[in-house]
Amino acid sequence: MDDLNGKDNDGRLQLIAFRIAQQDYCFDIRRVREIRGWTPATPLPCAPAVLLGVINLRGTVVPVIDLSARMGFGATQPCSRHAILVVEVGQQSVGLLVEAVSEILTVEKNVVQSTPSVGSSYADRLVAGVISNDTGIVTVLALDEVADFERIGDLMTNAPRVVAEAIAA
Repeated sequence: MDDLNGKDNDGRLQLIAFRIAQQDYCFDIRRVREIRGWTPATPLPCAPAVLLGVINLRGTVVPVIDLSARMGFGATQPCSRHAILVVEVGQQSVGLLVEAVSEILTVEKNVVQSTPSVGSSYADRLVAGVISNDTGIVTVLALDEVADFERIGDLMTNAPRVVAEAIAA
């Protein structure tokens, strides 16, 4: 629940809420570097399906992940209505494709409830908690787990070099 440890000055959490797969999700807004409209990504050869490719963000190559596919909900067919949340994960910027950014939530930390175990350690690691409100449930994602690219780590690390080599060729 590291994503829930930070608070703003009055002791409340500020979370950015967005939609994927017709559901509401959120994480700590301090992790967001930028919100962009959909920009087609340059695909990389032999990339995993969740990696749409890379975009150029003011001279920095940023990998873009289909968050719906990463969460196991199936691939997104991106269009102009979609958004890319550019977030900081460690020392790297990563783009997360979402259906839409909906709002900024300001909540007391005690409003975030633990999630019941669903019998999947993978799912349990991705979810930091849930918030129940008047409109339903908002799932708080553990961003470091969602963006844990251990399986595609080498590709993520080498993406800027691969693109630079492709441009130079």
